[in-house]
Amino acid sequence: MAGAALAAGILTVTATLSLGLAAVGGAAVTAQRASGAADAAALAAADAASGAVVTAEPPCALAARVAAASGASLSACAVEGLRATVEVRAAYAGLVAVSRARAGQPEGG
Repeated sequence: MAGAALAAGILTVTATLSLGLAAVGGAAVTAQRASGAADAAALAAADAASGAVVTAEPPCALAARVAAASGASLSACAVEGLRATVEVRAAYAGLVAVSRARAGQPEGG
């Protein structure tokens, strides 16, 4: 009987650890997805601002579309000259990953 209780306890601990690791892994994937979406959105906005990408959309509208295609939502966008700064959010299991990126002409250049 003691062996059965020990086995049940080990199974419970193993299942709990597995669920916890799956949640942490999912959150890490979401954070990386948000980071990639922010990079792509910033590049799209900067390219639209510089004319490298010909589009009828304003740079921030293009950035929002690129972020949405990456599974995230654009929460902030600013274009100053040829430089774009964006912030995107991606959700996972009720948690939100936020990532910021900047693209365009370097400072002082």
